[in-house]
Amino acid sequence: MTTIRDVAKKAGVSISVVSKAFNNYVDVNEKTRERIFAVAKELNYTPNLVAKNLSSKKQMTIGLISSGVLNNNEKDNNAFDIFKGVYTAVEDNQYELSIFLIDSLKQKQKSYAQFCRERNIGGAILQGIRTDDPYLMELIDTNIPCVIVDIIPEKNNDLIGSVSIDNVEASREITVYLIERNHRDIVIMAGTRETYVNTERIKGVQKAFNEHGLELDEENVLYAQFSEQEAYVLAKKYLKTKQPTAFLCFSDLMAFGVMKAINEMGLKIPDDISITGFDDLVLSEYTQPQLTTIRQDFNEIGKTSALLLQNLMENEKDCKHVYVEHQLLARESVKTIHK
Repeated sequence: MTTIRDVAKKAGVSISVVSKAFNNYVDVNEKTRERIFAVAKELNYTPNLVAKNLSSKKQMTIGLISSGVLNNNEKDNNAFDIFKGVYTAVEDNQYELSIFLIDSLKQKQKSYAQFCRERNIGGAILQGIRTDDPYLMELIDTNIPCVIVDIIPEKNNDLIGSVSIDNVEASREITVYLIERNHRDIVIMAGTRETYVNTERIKGVQKAFNEHGLELDEENVLYAQFSEQEAYVLAKKYLKTKQPTAFLCFSDLMAFGVMKAINEMGLKIPDDISITGFDDLVLSEYTQPQLTTIRQDFNEIGKTSALLLQNLMENEKDCKHVYVEHQLLARESVKTIHK
Protein backbone atom coordinates (compact mmCIF):
# COMPACT_ATOMS: atom_id res chain seq x y z
CA MET A 1 0.00 0.00 0.00
CA THR A 2 1.32 3.43 -0.92
CA THR A 3 2.16 5.64 2.06
CA ILE A 4 2.54 9.37 2.55
CA ARG A 5 6.29 8.74 2.76
CA ASP A 6 6.25 7.29 -0.80
CA VAL A 7 4.46 10.36 -2.13
CA ALA A 8 6.86 12.72 -0.34
CA LYS A 9 9.91 10.89 -1.70
CA LYS A 10 8.73 10.88 -5.32
CA ALA A 11 7.53 14.50 -5.15
CA GLY A 12 10.83 15.60 -3.62
CA VAL A 13 9.27 17.20 -0.53
CA SER A 14 8.93 16.41 3.15
CA ILE A 15 6.10 14.37 4.66
CA SER A 16 4.81 17.47 6.46
CA VAL A 17 4.52 19.36 3.14
CA VAL A 18 2.47 16.51 1.67
CA SER A 19 0.21 16.59 4.73
CA LYS A 20 -0.16 20.38 4.47
CA ALA A 21 -0.94 20.14 0.75
CA PHE A 22 -3.81 17.75 1.39
CA ASN A 23 -5.09 19.92 4.22
CA ASN A 24 -5.07 23.14 2.14
CA TYR A 25 -2.47 25.04 4.17
CA VAL A 26 -1.79 28.40 2.53
CA ASP A 27 1.99 28.19 3.01
CA VAL A 28 2.28 25.45 0.36
CA ASN A 29 3.22 26.74 -3.08
CA GLU A 30 0.47 26.03 -5.63
CA LYS A 31 2.86 24.37 -8.09
CA THR A 32 4.17 22.18 -5.30
CA ARG A 33 0.62 21.27 -4.30
CA GLU A 34 -0.26 20.33 -7.88
CA ARG A 35 2.90 18.20 -8.15
CA ILE A 36 2.00 16.38 -4.93
CA PHE A 37 -1.55 15.72 -6.14
CA ALA A 38 -0.23 14.42 -9.48
CA VAL A 39 2.18 12.05 -7.73
CA ALA A 40 -0.57 10.91 -5.34
CA LYS A 41 -2.83 10.14 -8.27
CA GLU A 42 -0.05 8.28 -10.08
CA LEU A 43 0.66 6.17 -6.99
CA ASN A 44 -3.06 5.71 -6.28
CA TYR A 45 -2.59 7.28 -2.87
CA THR A 46 -5.40 8.78 -0.79
CA PRO A 47 -4.60 10.30 2.61
CA ASN A 48 -6.28 8.80 5.63
CA LEU A 49 -8.51 11.73 6.38
CA VAL A 50 -9.60 10.34 9.72
CA ALA A 51 -6.13 9.58 11.00
CA LYS A 52 -5.05 12.05 13.64
CA ASN A 53 -1.38 11.87 12.75
CA LEU A 54 -1.92 13.49 9.35
CA SER A 55 -3.04 16.83 10.60
CA SER A 56 -4.39 18.51 13.67
CA LYS A 57 -6.77 20.37 11.42
CA LYS A 58 -10.23 18.79 11.56
CA GLN A 59 -11.81 17.94 8.20
CA MET A 60 -14.92 20.12 8.04
CA THR A 61 -15.96 19.71 4.39
CA ILE A 62 -18.51 17.14 3.23
CA GLY A 63 -18.80 16.29 -0.45
CA LEU A 64 -22.16 15.58 -2.10
CA ILE A 65 -21.64 13.65 -5.33
CA SER A 66 -24.80 13.26 -7.39
CA SER A 67 -25.23 11.52 -10.74
CA GLY A 68 -27.99 12.10 -13.26
CA VAL A 69 -29.35 15.37 -11.87
CA LEU A 70 -28.75 17.08 -15.20
CA ASN A 71 -30.71 14.32 -17.00
CA ASN A 72 -33.73 14.28 -14.70
CA ASN A 73 -37.24 15.12 -15.84
CA GLU A 74 -38.32 18.56 -14.67
CA LYS A 75 -41.18 16.90 -12.78
CA ASP A 76 -38.70 14.99 -10.61
CA ASN A 77 -37.57 16.98 -7.56
CA ASN A 78 -36.23 14.00 -5.58
CA ALA A 79 -32.55 14.88 -5.88
CA PHE A 80 -33.15 18.48 -4.84
CA ASP A 81 -35.10 17.39 -1.77
CA ILE A 82 -32.15 15.18 -0.83
CA PHE A 83 -29.84 18.17 -1.34
CA LYS A 84 -31.98 20.26 1.00
CA GLY A 85 -31.87 17.57 3.67
CA VAL A 86 -28.10 17.21 3.37
CA TYR A 87 -27.60 20.98 3.50
CA THR A 88 -29.78 21.32 6.60
CA ALA A 89 -27.82 18.71 8.55
CA VAL A 90 -24.44 20.00 7.35
CA GLU A 91 -25.27 23.61 8.18
CA ASP A 92 -26.69 22.73 11.61
CA ASN A 93 -23.40 21.07 12.56
CA GLN A 94 -21.14 23.79 11.10
CA TYR A 95 -19.66 21.65 8.35
CA GLU A 96 -19.14 22.95 4.82
CA LEU A 97 -20.71 21.36 1.74
CA SER A 98 -19.04 20.86 -1.64
CA ILE A 99 -21.27 19.60 -4.47
CA PHE A 100 -20.09 17.58 -7.47
CA LEU A 101 -22.82 17.06 -10.10
CA ILE A 102 -22.10 14.27 -12.56
CA ASP A 103 -23.83 14.09 -15.93
CA SER A 104 -24.73 10.39 -16.00
CA LEU A 105 -24.30 10.36 -19.78
CA LYS A 106 -20.69 11.64 -19.47
CA GLN A 107 -19.68 10.06 -16.22
CA LYS A 108 -16.08 9.03 -16.85
CA GLN A 109 -14.41 12.42 -16.47
CA LYS A 110 -13.09 12.65 -12.92
CA SER A 111 -13.03 10.01 -10.22
CA TYR A 112 -14.89 10.65 -6.98
CA ALA A 113 -11.76 9.95 -4.93
CA GLN A 114 -9.89 12.58 -6.97
CA PHE A 115 -12.67 15.09 -6.36
CA CYS A 116 -12.43 14.45 -2.61
CA ARG A 117 -8.64 14.73 -2.57
CA GLU A 118 -8.57 17.98 -4.50
CA ARG A 119 -11.05 19.70 -2.20
CA ASN A 120 -9.79 18.40 1.12
CA ILE A 121 -13.09 16.60 1.68
CA GLY A 122 -13.38 14.59 4.86
CA GLY A 123 -16.31 12.45 3.75
CA ALA A 124 -18.72 12.05 0.84
CA ILE A 125 -22.40 11.37 0.21
CA LEU A 126 -23.17 9.65 -3.10
CA GLN A 127 -26.64 9.90 -4.66
CA GLY A 128 -28.00 8.52 -7.94
CA ILE A 129 -24.98 6.24 -8.44
CA ARG A 130 -25.26 2.95 -10.33
CA THR A 131 -23.92 -0.29 -8.86
CA ASP A 132 -21.69 -0.83 -11.92
CA ASP A 133 -20.03 2.59 -11.59
CA PRO A 134 -16.25 1.95 -11.39
CA TYR A 135 -15.70 5.24 -9.56
CA LEU A 136 -18.01 4.01 -6.79
CA MET A 137 -15.87 0.94 -6.20
CA GLU A 138 -12.71 3.06 -6.31
CA LEU A 139 -14.05 5.35 -3.59
CA ILE A 140 -15.18 2.43 -1.43
CA ASP A 141 -11.64 1.03 -1.65
CA THR A 142 -10.13 4.24 -0.25
CA ASN A 143 -10.13 5.33 3.38
CA ILE A 144 -12.51 8.24 2.77
CA PRO A 145 -15.69 7.90 4.84
CA CYS A 146 -18.77 7.89 2.64
CA VAL A 147 -22.51 7.29 2.76
CA ILE A 148 -24.31 5.92 -0.29
CA VAL A 149 -27.97 6.72 -0.88
CA ASP A 150 -30.11 3.79 -2.07
CA ILE A 151 -27.27 1.26 -2.27
CA ILE A 152 -26.18 -1.14 0.47
CA PRO A 153 -22.62 -2.07 -0.54
CA GLU A 154 -21.63 -5.72 -0.44
CA LYS A 155 -18.13 -4.87 0.72
CA ASN A 156 -17.76 -4.62 4.49
CA ASN A 157 -15.96 -1.39 5.33
CA ASP A 158 -16.20 0.48 8.63
CA LEU A 159 -16.03 3.79 6.78
CA ILE A 160 -18.96 3.05 4.46
CA GLY A 161 -22.60 3.68 5.39
CA SER A 162 -25.86 3.74 3.49
CA VAL A 163 -29.34 5.24 3.76
CA SER A 164 -32.55 4.24 1.99
CA ILE A 165 -36.09 3.15 2.54
CA ASP A 166 -36.66 -0.61 2.73
CA ASN A 167 -37.25 -1.00 -1.00
CA VAL A 168 -38.02 -4.72 -0.79
CA GLU A 169 -40.71 -4.19 1.83
CA ALA A 170 -42.14 -1.10 0.11
CA SER A 171 -42.55 -2.83 -3.25
CA ARG A 172 -43.93 -5.92 -1.51
CA GLU A 173 -46.56 -3.76 0.24
CA ILE A 174 -47.78 -2.05 -2.91
CA THR A 175 -47.84 -5.35 -4.81
CA VAL A 176 -49.90 -6.94 -2.03
CA TYR A 177 -52.20 -3.90 -2.18
CA LEU A 178 -52.98 -4.76 -5.83
CA ILE A 179 -53.25 -8.51 -5.22
CA GLU A 180 -55.65 -8.02 -2.30
CA ARG A 181 -57.88 -6.06 -4.67
CA ASN A 182 -57.96 -9.15 -6.89
CA HIS A 183 -55.47 -7.99 -9.51
CA ARG A 184 -53.61 -10.91 -11.05
CA ASP A 185 -52.70 -9.67 -14.52
CA ILE A 186 -50.12 -7.11 -13.41
CA VAL A 187 -47.45 -5.49 -15.61
CA ILE A 188 -44.32 -4.29 -13.80
CA MET A 189 -42.90 -1.07 -15.24
CA ALA A 190 -39.40 -1.45 -13.84
CA GLY A 191 -36.52 1.03 -13.95
CA THR A 192 -32.88 0.42 -14.89
CA ARG A 193 -31.54 -3.11 -14.43
CA GLU A 194 -28.16 -1.92 -13.13
CA THR A 195 -29.56 0.11 -10.24
CA TYR A 196 -29.72 -1.28 -6.72
CA VAL A 197 -33.23 0.05 -6.05
CA ASN A 198 -34.57 -1.67 -9.15
CA THR A 199 -33.14 -5.01 -8.03
CA GLU A 200 -34.57 -4.56 -4.53
CA ARG A 201 -38.03 -3.62 -5.82
CA ILE A 202 -38.11 -6.64 -8.13
CA LYS A 203 -37.34 -8.78 -5.06
CA GLY A 204 -40.28 -7.20 -3.23
CA VAL A 205 -42.67 -7.88 -6.11
CA GLN A 206 -41.44 -11.46 -6.36
CA LYS A 207 -41.88 -11.90 -2.61
CA ALA A 208 -45.50 -10.70 -2.76
CA PHE A 209 -46.27 -12.97 -5.70
CA ASN A 210 -44.75 -15.97 -3.90
CA GLU A 211 -46.71 -15.23 -0.72
CA HIS A 212 -49.95 -15.42 -2.71
CA GLY A 213 -49.03 -18.44 -4.81
CA LEU A 214 -48.61 -16.41 -8.00
CA GLU A 215 -45.91 -16.56 -10.66
CA LEU A 216 -44.21 -13.44 -12.04
CA ASP A 217 -43.96 -13.73 -15.81
CA GLU A 218 -40.77 -12.12 -17.14
CA GLU A 219 -42.69 -11.00 -20.22
CA ASN A 220 -44.71 -8.74 -17.93
CA VAL A 221 -41.62 -6.96 -16.59
CA LEU A 222 -40.77 -3.96 -18.78
CA TYR A 223 -37.62 -1.89 -18.21
CA ALA A 224 -38.19 1.82 -18.85
CA GLN A 225 -34.97 3.22 -17.33
CA PHE A 226 -36.99 5.30 -14.84
CA SER A 227 -37.96 7.46 -17.84
CA GLU A 228 -41.44 8.92 -18.34
CA GLN A 229 -41.08 8.86 -22.13
CA GLU A 230 -39.72 5.32 -22.25
CA ALA A 231 -42.54 4.09 -19.99
CA TYR A 232 -45.06 5.77 -22.29
CA VAL A 233 -43.59 4.07 -25.38
CA LEU A 234 -43.39 0.63 -23.75
CA ALA A 235 -46.89 0.83 -22.27
CA LYS A 236 -48.47 1.92 -25.55
CA LYS A 237 -46.75 -0.91 -27.42
CA TYR A 238 -47.87 -3.42 -24.79
CA LEU A 239 -51.48 -2.17 -24.81
CA LYS A 240 -51.79 -2.71 -28.56
CA THR A 241 -51.85 -6.48 -27.98
CA LYS A 242 -52.80 -6.99 -24.32
CA GLN A 243 -54.82 -5.33 -21.58
CA PRO A 244 -53.66 -6.06 -18.02
CA THR A 245 -55.74 -5.13 -15.00
CA ALA A 246 -52.90 -3.07 -13.49
CA PHE A 247 -49.52 -1.45 -14.09
CA LEU A 248 -47.18 -1.41 -11.09
CA CYS A 249 -44.55 1.28 -11.73
CA PHE A 250 -41.22 1.65 -9.91
CA SER A 251 -41.42 5.47 -10.10
CA ASP A 252 -44.12 8.12 -10.34
CA LEU A 253 -42.46 9.50 -13.47
CA MET A 254 -42.92 6.18 -15.25
CA ALA A 255 -46.49 6.03 -13.94
CA PHE A 256 -47.16 9.41 -15.61
CA GLY A 257 -45.95 7.97 -18.91
CA VAL A 258 -48.12 4.89 -18.52
CA MET A 259 -51.16 7.02 -17.64
CA LYS A 260 -50.68 8.98 -20.87
CA ALA A 261 -50.49 5.76 -22.89
CA ILE A 262 -53.63 4.36 -21.24
CA ASN A 263 -55.57 7.55 -21.95
CA GLU A 264 -54.44 7.67 -25.58
CA MET A 265 -55.63 4.08 -26.06
CA GLY A 266 -59.12 5.22 -25.04
CA LEU A 267 -59.04 3.38 -21.72
CA LYS A 268 -59.94 4.74 -18.30
CA ILE A 269 -58.06 4.69 -14.99
CA PRO A 270 -58.95 2.85 -12.81
CA ASP A 271 -62.13 1.50 -14.48
CA ASP A 272 -60.23 -0.36 -17.20
CA ILE A 273 -56.68 -0.42 -15.81
CA SER A 274 -55.37 0.41 -12.34
CA ILE A 275 -51.95 1.99 -11.82
CA THR A 276 -49.50 2.58 -8.98
CA GLY A 277 -46.34 4.66 -8.70
CA PHE A 278 -43.39 4.99 -6.37
CA ASP A 279 -41.86 8.15 -4.76
CA ASP A 280 -44.86 10.47 -4.25
CA LEU A 281 -43.78 13.35 -6.44
CA VAL A 282 -45.69 16.58 -5.91
CA LEU A 283 -47.66 16.07 -9.12
CA SER A 284 -48.90 12.63 -8.02
CA GLU A 285 -51.55 14.25 -5.88
CA TYR A 286 -52.82 16.28 -8.84
CA THR A 287 -53.08 13.66 -11.58
CA GLN A 288 -56.51 12.56 -12.74
CA PRO A 289 -57.15 10.31 -10.90
CA GLN A 290 -54.77 10.88 -7.99
CA LEU A 291 -51.95 8.34 -8.04
CA THR A 292 -51.62 5.54 -5.50
CA THR A 293 -47.93 5.40 -4.62
CA ILE A 294 -45.18 4.81 -2.08
CA ARG A 295 -44.05 7.98 -0.33
CA GLN A 296 -40.34 8.47 0.25
CA ASP A 297 -39.24 11.35 2.46
CA PHE A 298 -36.27 12.49 0.37
CA ASN A 299 -35.54 15.44 2.63
CA GLU A 300 -35.23 13.07 5.58
CA ILE A 301 -33.08 10.70 3.50
CA GLY A 302 -30.67 13.57 2.78
CA LYS A 303 -30.59 14.72 6.38
CA THR A 304 -30.06 11.19 7.70
CA SER A 305 -27.25 10.62 5.17
CA ALA A 306 -25.39 13.72 6.34
CA LEU A 307 -25.76 12.84 10.02
CA LEU A 308 -24.61 9.26 9.43
CA LEU A 309 -21.58 10.51 7.49
CA GLN A 310 -20.64 12.88 10.31
CA ASN A 311 -20.76 9.93 12.72
CA LEU A 312 -18.43 7.94 10.44
CA MET A 313 -16.05 10.91 10.19
CA GLU A 314 -16.02 11.11 14.00
CA ASN A 315 -15.30 7.37 14.23
CA GLU A 316 -18.76 6.63 15.66
CA LYS A 317 -19.64 3.46 13.75
CA ASP A 318 -22.45 1.85 15.75
CA CYS A 319 -24.91 1.88 12.84
CA LYS A 320 -23.77 1.70 9.23
CA HIS A 321 -27.13 1.38 7.48
CA VAL A 322 -30.26 3.40 8.22
CA TYR A 323 -33.73 2.71 6.84
CA VAL A 324 -35.94 5.80 6.55
CA GLU A 325 -39.65 5.09 6.92
CA HIS A 326 -41.85 4.90 3.82
CA GLN A 327 -45.64 5.13 3.48
CA LEU A 328 -48.17 3.55 1.14
CA LEU A 329 -50.57 6.27 -0.05
CA ALA A 330 -53.83 4.74 -1.27
CA ARG A 331 -55.49 7.22 -3.62
CA GLU A 332 -57.88 6.88 -6.56
CA SER A 333 -55.88 5.09 -9.28
CA VAL A 334 -56.57 1.52 -8.11
CA LYS A 335 -59.94 -0.20 -8.14
CA THR A 336 -61.04 -3.45 -6.50
CA ILE A 337 -62.02 -6.14 -8.99
CA HIS A 338 -65.19 -7.85 -7.77
CA LYS A 339 -65.25 -11.55 -8.54
